[in-house]
Amino acid sequence: MNTVWALRREELLSDCLVSPDVFNQMVDRLGEFVMPYQHVLETEAGQRNVHLYLQGLLSHLPGKNAEDIATFVDIERQVMQACMGTAPWDHRPLIHVLVDEVADRWGEPEGLIAFDPSRFPKRGTHAVGVKRQWCSHRGKVDTCQVGVFMG
Repeated sequence: MNTVWALRREELLSDCLVSPDVFNQMVDRLGEFVMPYQHVLETEAGQRNVHLYLQGLLSHLPGKNAEDIATFVDIERQVMQACMGTAPWDHRPLIHVLVDEVADRWGEPEGLIAFDPSRFPKRGTHAVGVKRQWCSHRGKVDTCQVGVFMG
């Protein structure tokens, strides 16, 4: 890593430090958000411990493995391992819950959500996803960026 980038990285990181208390309300809200999803998980271990798993993922822990998270949330490692690693995770019931949540919040009888991947010309090296690829705006392969938009 070159020196200029290392210095800039340190400046950015020092600007990002916040008190962990800032996240307490967010963790409480996340607990409410997770409830409908945890009820459709297949195993009792997943249903009981998914909020602890998420709490560990959102923590200050440098490593986010089962052992570190279990120690942080004060449960046995095997319990967290069963929740994270060995329990079956079927995503389909979770998708159904997500669809219901979106419909409840944004749904209208004649409503529709459209996702549109669009490509637009872009130069430089400071934006994510800029490379030579098909650019629909220009009708040819060129340096562009892809954005996915929802409306």
